[in-house]
Amino acid sequence: MAASEDSNTLFPIFIFSILALPLVPYTIFQLYHLATKKAKIAKCQCSVCLQSGKYHKSIFRRISNFSTYSNLTLLMLWVIMVLLAYHIKSSSHEVEIFEPFSILGLEHGATDSEIKKAYRRLSIQYHPDKNPDPEAHNYFVEYISKAYQALTDPISRENFEKYGHPDGRQGLQMGIALPQFLLNIDGTSGAVNLLGIVGICIIMPLVMAVMYLSRSSKYTGNYVLKHTLSAYFYLMKPSLAPSKVMDVFIKAAEYMEIPVRRSDGEPLQRLFVLVRSELNLDLKNIKQEQAKFWKQHPALVKTELLVQAQLTRESGCLTPSLQRDFRRILEVAPRLLEELMKMAVLQRPPHGHGWLRPAIGVVELSQCIIQGVPLSARKPVGGSVEGIAPFLQLPHFSEAVLKKLARKKIRTFEDFRDLTQQDRFDLLTKTAGFSPLQSQDIETVLETLPSITFDIKCETEGEEAIQEGDIVTMRGWVTLNRSNHKIRSLPHCPNYPFHKEENFWLLLADPTSNSVWISQKVSFMDESAALIAAPKVIRESKEWAGATPKELNLAVKEAVEKVRNGSRLVIGRFLAPEEGTYNLTLFCLSDSWLGCDTKMSLKLKVLKRSRAGMRGGVAVVEEGVEDGGEEEEVEEDELYDDDESEYSEDEADVEHEVVDDDDDVNDDDDEDNDNDEDKKEN
Repeated sequence: MAASEDSNTLFPIFIFSILALPLVPYTIFQLYHLATKKAKIAKCQCSVCLQSGKYHKSIFRRISNFSTYSNLTLLMLWVIMVLLAYHIKSSSHEVEIFEPFSILGLEHGATDSEIKKAYRRLSIQYHPDKNPDPEAHNYFVEYISKAYQALTDPISRENFEKYGHPDGRQGLQMGIALPQFLLNIDGTSGAVNLLGIVGICIIMPLVMAVMYLSRSSKYTGNYVLKHTLSAYFYLMKPSLAPSKVMDVFIKAAEYMEIPVRRSDGEPLQRLFVLVRSELNLDLKNIKQEQAKFWKQHPALVKTELLVQAQLTRESGCLTPSLQRDFRRILEVAPRLLEELMKMAVLQRPPHGHGWLRPAIGVVELSQCIIQGVPLSARKPVGGSVEGIAPFLQLPHFSEAVLKKLARKKIRTFEDFRDLTQQDRFDLLTKTAGFSPLQSQDIETVLETLPSITFDIKCETEGEEAIQEGDIVTMRGWVTLNRSNHKIRSLPHCPNYPFHKEENFWLLLADPTSNSVWISQKVSFMDESAALIAAPKVIRESKEWAGATPKELNLAVKEAVEKVRNGSRLVIGRFLAPEEGTYNLTLFCLSDSWLGCDTKMSLKLKVLKRSRAGMRGGVAVVEEGVEDGGEEEEVEEDELYDDDESEYSEDEADVEHEVVDDDDDVNDDDDEDNDNDEDKKEN
């Protein structure tokens, strides 16, 4: 009976321990992660974003944000742990030490007569003949009798003095940490318990593991279906025009799974009329083009129309069922566009380069989806290469407003940004007819626009020149600046209903050959990761160069300061091509903002590898930052003789050996001539 009680007590302790082992460290990690978030992410404070409700923290939104599966599971496990702790505390009992003097109500050192008197007094009160209560009988047998025996019987007293109990050594009681019904195995109940144990402990974990693995095997690390990557890889072409990227984007497997209902036919027909001008249909054969469009797979038709509803900001006419599909399409769009970008810049044979033209098209589509701007607005107009699209991302702007600004010779987005704050305010209030509050909204968004600067170099580590077949390292810093001096900031995108962090794609490309040599995704949101990665790389490079500890610490400190001021270290490597001069361009493309892309020209000079491996000359790098239509180039053309090259000593050794061999040959010729003369004299 005692063993069963111990088992019932041990089972909650066992479950409590199993829960506490993973739960406590995970909770501490989550709390530490929340406590170490020093820099808060800035959100757009214009009235349009505030009215959109995307960042409105009502009590219901806070509850919904907290009510995630992980948070609710964590809370439920902690509730179970608290209940188990209360149950263990209430059901546990302390181990009572056997004290015969205390049981008989005597003090230590009492005489035999006092012991007998106390025993008689308690016998009258608890003896079974005097008291029929079962508890009294149990107390008399287990405590009073054994206490009297321990003090009067010589053997019992000796056991008590040695082992602390009149019965002698007490065995160690052990229990099994399982509930009592699992221990009473007899007949049918035993078979049921066995099946339950096998089902819960073996079959259920295996079924869950198989379900998880079968589901996870369909997705990549970015939660994109592998069938989507296969389709993107097959459809990606080097000549894919930016206007045709949409046709590849909508063929994702995630979009093919969207249900097509009969009730969606009429609303989609009305939406088609609203966005028809954005579908790249041939107006000369409009009827045939429309018939061809509707003959596509219904999921493709629905996806393209809903994406165009986002671009043209016509989502207000959608039915509730289409609204759900619309939000589902937009929610996965950033992940799909990122994978589509990776397919565009994927290194392919024979030179191991990606494709520039489709990569730019993917970024342009991403910008338009996030900002809700039609692709047709990117067509060049007047002196603006990007058209009116950058203006349409600003709050309260429309094509009618742009016509008014054109009268004041504001042709490009750069011209508008270059105005002083007072001139811009006067232009918006007097010419465009905006109120002071609307002008303030526009100024708030302009202060949030990012500006990117470069400090990039391409070189061969340990050498002064770049020769054919060298591993060329592109290393440098990309710095983000804003007028409001905030680094971590969410983009202004009131028409995109989900949380979106801005990212930048850094591409080292050759526009002439439509090739991307290096591609890298740069994010300014995670400062902690950059603080770990950048100093580590700087330390390794300085240690390899043989820097002193003082120089090493100074370089690491400088790197940390740069990261905190909004810079990110970028490193890429590529194989030097054949001999020649290459006019490369370094692009930094934003996936969220329009009109904020930056590029810089790089002229790379590759020398021919000499026969003996001598290195002479340096790669000429011309750097010029282009923002809009402006470009500045700085040329450096210097030649060096690298006498300390790893190949110089080998060549010198070869020349020295050749000279020695020539001397030996001359000596042999002299000896032969002397022998010939001796023979003639004889």
